[in-house]
Amino acid sequence: MIRIRNLKKVYRRGDEEVVACDVTALDVERGEHVAIVGKSGLGKTTLLNIVSGIVRPTSGEVRVADVDVGSLGEAKRDRFRGEHIGIVFQTFNLLVPFTALENVLLGAVFAGGADATVRDRAVRLLGRVGLGDRIDHYPNQMSVGQVQRVALCRALINGPDLILADEPLGNQDRETGAEALRVLREIAEEEKRTVVMVTHDPASAELMHRTIDLSELRTAS
Repeated sequence: MIRIRNLKKVYRRGDEEVVACDVTALDVERGEHVAIVGKSGLGKTTLLNIVSGIVRPTSGEVRVADVDVGSLGEAKRDRFRGEHIGIVFQTFNLLVPFTALENVLLGAVFAGGADATVRDRAVRLLGRVGLGDRIDHYPNQMSVGQVQRVALCRALINGPDLILADEPLGNQDRETGAEALRVLREIAEEEKRTVVMVTHDPASAELMHRTIDLSELRTAS
């Protein structure tokens, strides 16, 4: 599902080059659930942004579903992401003027449309995560844990091949966050989705099939 070789992302800060991400090789199989751990500053979030096509690598190969994402232009990367990748952002990124249901449907709108079938799926997903009675609530009317579950549903709405999650527990309590991750894992396993999550939390990592320390993937210098 994911194949990375000799990946680097370098930013310039004046005359200085800052290496934001450095991965020699990484392979994730289709249907696998992987946790990526490591201390701050190693580039975990940057790695997810590159895999999703939000950020282009400076060098190296990044293939998702056998597509060289880094070689695509911006419009094609956006289209590929909308059709194949679901993202749970660290800050969840729900839009306050929209209800829980509308926020989930936005994921489909950005990918090309939200018809009645998609709406039915959104309602089912929200019910699956225990928010069936909250579909008309706004983000500021929900707890952090409920907002997180809406974000999970938005990531799943298009039936993506790959789900990327950036510190999905956020600032909520561990028990609430772990339950949401268990639901994500169950749905992903049922629908045979691939999951890659970056986290600092060992308990969250244990919910995945495999854990990778990003420091072990860096090019020897």
